[in-house]
Amino acid sequence: MKLVTVSGPPSSGKTSVLLKLIGLLKQEGSASGVIKFDCLYANEPVLFEKLNVPVVVGLSGNLCPDHFFVSNIQEGVNWGLSQNLDYLFTESAGLCNRCSPHIRRILAICVIDNLMGIETPKKIGPMLRMADIVVITKSDIVSQAEREVFSFRVRQANPKAKVFFVNGITGQGVFQLARMIDNANDTVTVQDNHLRFSMPAALCSYCLGETAIGGDYQVGNLRKIDFHKNKPLSNTQP
Repeated sequence: MKLVTVSGPPSSGKTSVLLKLIGLLKQEGSASGVIKFDCLYANEPVLFEKLNVPVVVGLSGNLCPDHFFVSNIQEGVNWGLSQNLDYLFTESAGLCNRCSPHIRRILAICVIDNLMGIETPKKIGPMLRMADIVVITKSDIVSQAEREVFSFRVRQANPKAKVFFVNGITGQGVFQLARMIDNANDTVTVQDNHLRFSMPAALCSYCLGETAIGGDYQVGNLRKIDFHKNKPLSNTQP
């Protein structure tokens, strides 16, 4: 079974790309399954079930969905193996640009859309920078110049990644993506494997349920802005 992690910001088109990709793989005779990680709600299972694709949803509630992912991924692999899958795709919640649910030696895909602004690739951390494949969606509704500038910015952020344009509505570009995942490593276990990058460090009073605002209520791993050393933004512009 080939495990593939799929990440990306909210509404970037992760599910649409997966539906087209899995549909093609099914036509080619491969069995795929999906584990959807989210926080409070996920309607994607209905879409996958229409393709008769086995799907499991994990809702993290008040926990970070990517920390939730790490603590459940081995059980997810066991489930995929029990389903006799050829491909198991995990789809992250996509809530934090800093997080990175990518695992060493496991094929990693990041989905990012062309409408997010040309500076967006600079603002996305390991989720984009550590991916093997970057899929750019919604490029059909921007100009050729915007497509080229955006893809250039993506390559600046991650020079080693393969970059594809995929239309989540028509499926254009999904065949090339399918051929890329043909070379993914087979996965029997992720036990003792490692994330490609550490998760954000945070264990503070607010992580533990505190809601009151003020220094008296802030303990744990904190970071403060030095407002005395910071210059107004208007004074830093050329």
